[in-house]
Formats: sequence, C-alpha cells, structure tokens
Amino acid sequence: MYLSVKEVKPQNNYTLLLTFENGEKRKFDMKPYLNTGIFKELKDIKLFNSVKVSFDSIEWANEADIDPEILYKYSLSI
Repeated sequence: MYLSVKEVKPQNNYTLLLTFENGEKRKFDMKPYLNTGIFKELKDIKLFNSVKVSFDSIEWANEADIDPEILYKYSLSI
C-alpha cells in the first residue's frame, strides 16, 4: 500500500515539499533526476514550478510524473 500525495510545493534548489494523505510532510530532492529523460526539461525553473497534484501523485506541465511510492521512499521527513 502507498500513500497519496495531497499537496506539493516547489522549493528552492529543485526540491519539493510534499504532504501525504497521512498528514506527513516530506522533502523530495529532484536534482538526481534532472539529467534523465523528460525530467531534463525541469531544469527550466518555470516548468519545475508548474508541479501540481494529479490524482494520487504529482505532475508537471510537460506531463512528467513520479509514482507516489518513489516520492515517499526517497523523500526525507521534515
């Protein structure tokens, strides 16, 4: 079972502040992904800041998305 993302806020330095359905807030670092596939486009800060909640996860204006399981597993509690 995984937790759905309920809120996402882009932060400085290509990180995301995520709130999951259990109320937990976590920080996810996107920098390791910015040299891979469609995520390369997110180096454009305007595009990076277009992130929004989509269904149970997040999505950007270029249709890039990440599974909520990955977001939770590789994020840090804050």
